[in-house]
Amino acid sequence: MNIGIFTDTYFPQVSGVATSIQTLKRDLESKGNTVYIFTTTDPHVAKDAVEPNIFRLGSLPFISFTDRRIAYRGMFHALKLAKELDLDIVHTQTEFSLGLIGKFVAHSLKIPCVHTYHTMYEDYLHYVLNGHLLKPYHVKQMSKLFISGMSGVVAPSRKVYATLRRYGINTPIEIIPTGIDFSTFQEKRDVLALRHKLHLSENNFVLLTLSRIANEKKIEVLIAQFPIILQKYPNAVLVIVGGGPDMADLVSQVSELNLTDKVLFVGEVNHDEVAPYYQMADLFVSASDTESQGLTFIEAMATGLPCVVRSSPYTDELFDNVSLGVTYEYSEDFAATVLSYWIALQDADPDEIRQNKLHEISADCFGERILNFYQDSYKYFLRKKLANEPLKGGQYYDD
Repeated sequence: MNIGIFTDTYFPQVSGVATSIQTLKRDLESKGNTVYIFTTTDPHVAKDAVEPNIFRLGSLPFISFTDRRIAYRGMFHALKLAKELDLDIVHTQTEFSLGLIGKFVAHSLKIPCVHTYHTMYEDYLHYVLNGHLLKPYHVKQMSKLFISGMSGVVAPSRKVYATLRRYGINTPIEIIPTGIDFSTFQEKRDVLALRHKLHLSENNFVLLTLSRIANEKKIEVLIAQFPIILQKYPNAVLVIVGGGPDMADLVSQVSELNLTDKVLFVGEVNHDEVAPYYQMADLFVSASDTESQGLTFIEAMATGLPCVVRSSPYTDELFDNVSLGVTYEYSEDFAATVLSYWIALQDADPDEIRQNKLHEISADCFGERILNFYQDSYKYFLRKKLANEPLKGGQYYDD
């Protein structure tokens, strides 16, 4: 198949969406398909850079979210390219500029358009005029309007599926968790060298969190609770990997709590270089309650790193065995959960359970399920076109 993926976010931008798309692209190509990425320009990519099968459209920083971008031109250029590439299907990964261009291209070429709904926008309304302009109702209406006319929607988790159904969206939805390429994370690295580089010893009890440094990740909760962990384990260190708009606030919090020697800010790390950080840590921790697919969680799982994360329908299902990780319900439970879990882990034997879980979230399984989804979506597209009316859900899978 010739597949066109339309996204506002792609490398070198660092995000779970960019990682998910790159993983999908590589696996689909390994299965004999050709994948073309239509995305935004990026100040970190030279204008004359050669990027095979990647097409960048003129863009500007997004309002109140300046490390993300939206295209301001290129609709007809994208259509011309798509015709020349003879696309079979369009797969949009954003509800904004490139998503709208992708819908336009698919409609013009009379081919199916499918969508992955990555972001729970109700959790991000504070970025637009501190939440005074947009409300959950507007998110619902925007989502319904964008998805109208689609031939299928990928929900990365049950949480996303339930939200879209709550919005009243009747388009066929398939729950397909994002997969990862395990080879990157299971290759053994020199973790002692990394610890020494970070001025950590073998005896340090290292808690790692890796994410965008932003309000919704609630990293301040981890820092506020960390002194409780230090009372039991004075050799504990919290390593924070990532960059973002709220870095200065967290640095100030660490200073006020006199934790400068116990909380280490690494900064942003290229995705291809994050595996050693997972491997050198003892626990992966998170306080975020907005995750819809939590790629860092399954990356940690791939390396064998146990996790302590905030409870949600997604995380409770992912960490269904104590050998993989545990969840906690309230922010104030974080430190106590870490302390009790670290003791319980000493008697755990995670290997067999982890291998079964890893198959479900492998890149190979992810790509295979997406290809099957494309085939089902194509059937739906043809049936809807022939019927000239909306189809019932039961007709989606009929041959």
